[in-house]
Parts: sequence; C-alpha cells; structure tokens
Amino acid sequence: MISDIPTFIRENTRVLAPSHVPELQLYLADDAVSLWQLTEEQLGELGLPPPFWAFAWAGGQALARYVLDHPEIVRGQSVLDVASGSGLVAIAAMKAGAASALAIDIDAFASHAAILNAELNSVSVQTSDADPVGQPTDAQVILVGDLFYDRDLAPRVLDWLIAQQNAGKRVLIGDPGRTYLPRDKLELIAAYDIPVTRALEDAEVKRAAVWRLR
Repeated sequence: MISDIPTFIRENTRVLAPSHVPELQLYLADDAVSLWQLTEEQLGELGLPPPFWAFAWAGGQALARYVLDHPEIVRGQSVLDVASGSGLVAIAAMKAGAASALAIDIDAFASHAAILNAELNSVSVQTSDADPVGQPTDAQVILVGDLFYDRDLAPRVLDWLIAQQNAGKRVLIGDPGRTYLPRDKLELIAAYDIPVTRALEDAEVKRAAVWRLR
C-alpha cells in the first residue's frame, strides 16, 4: 500500500520545468513505464491507468501557455481545470490572475500532485476527484486539457461542454490531435509545437492546439 501519497510523488519524480511552460515547475517523472509499474506494485493492483499526473501532456501545456499569454481570459474568474493531471492548467490560471481554480481529476493521485505542484509555484488550488462531466458547475471558465482520447468519453465531454457554454461559461480545449477530438464543432485559436516524451507519444514533438466551441 501507498500510505503517504505526497511522499511517494516526491520520491519518484523530479522538479522540472515543462518544455513549453518554462516559468512553472512540476513534480514530473522521468520514466512513464517504470512509475506505472511501481504504482501497481505498491498498490497491489494490475491494470491501473497510467500516472497521468506525473507528466506535462502536450494538450495541457498548450492550454497553460495560452492562458499565461492571455491572462485576461481568466483574470478575476473562477476556473475549472478538467482532467487536471499534474494541475498544470489550474496553476497557470492562478498565475494569470484567476480568482480561484479547481483542479479536478478522477485519479486520487492527481489531487495530491496538484497541491504539491501549486506549492512549488506559490499559488493555491482546490482539488477534487469527482467526475465533473454531466454535472453543473459554478466555474466561470472551463479548461479541458487532452481529454478526447477515448471513443466513449469524448461525446459525453463534448455534450457537457456545449451545455456549459450555453449556460454562459467560457470553454477552452487543449489537444495534441487526439483521435476523437470533434474538430467540426471547434474553432482553432492557437497552436504550438511542443517537445514531448517519445515513450508516451511516439514522437519527439507534438503539434498541440487550443480550441473553442463554435
């Protein structure tokens, strides 16, 4: 068992700057597969999802970069970072002047990672491991990084985001070209070439974009 998740995170990651958001620091893993196997061994479970919280994914980096470069999007607003992983996007939002940021991810490790990473960057974020899709939210801005990789999940997320935008929320999506990204429903607003880990992405660089709903 892993009785102390923050200690596990600190002991199995390094403090590094994401490649496209160098002004921030995160606890990041050097080796995806090794950390994945270690987590399964420590928890005594097989078939766990990858430790998404231990990497700065290209979609999240694109979204964080855009928010930092356009702080007016979140300044003074309440922000929801969906599928937050490391908490990178929520942290970027707070750095850009958001009134509050909730980093939400169904992986319980992600909440601990987001809190540790927020501390590294001298900001405070709230966390939750509840599934937000299909649920109402009080957040004024909804930021979604790299969540259109699953065939069944993608339409649920899209329907929810459309409903949230219709309710007056601002919605932005960061994505590096995942299979189930609904491009016909989106408008491209920015794109970046982001260095990534070949073991995770089978590439050295990913073209990651920021989108808004049409």
